[in-house]
Amino acid sequence: MRAILDIVLIILDLYVWLLIASAILSWLIAFNVVNTRNQFVAAIAEFLLRITEPVLGPIRRALPSLGGLDISPIVLILIIMFLQRVITYYIYPNVY
Repeated sequence: MRAILDIVLIILDLYVWLLIASAILSWLIAFNVVNTRNQFVAAIAEFLLRITEPVLGPIRRALPSLGGLDISPIVLILIIMFLQRVITYYIYPNVY
C-alpha cells in the first residue's frame, strides 16, 4: 500500500511541474517569445492545455475575476501541496 501512496505522491509532484511548465509556456506565447505556428511548440502547448485545463477550469469558474490575472494554477498547486502533506503526515504512517 505504501508503494501506491509513493506513486500518488510522485504523480502529484509531476503534475505540479506540468502546471509550472504550462504557466511559463503561456507567458512565452503571450509575449511572442515562442510562436505557436511552430509545430513542436503547438504540440507541447496543446498537450499541456489538455493535461491542465480539466482541473484548472472549475477552479477558474469558482474564483472571482481579477482582471487579466489568472491565479488558478497557484490555487491548484496549494491544493496539491496540502494533499501531499495530508498523505505524508496522516495516511502514510498508518499504512503497512
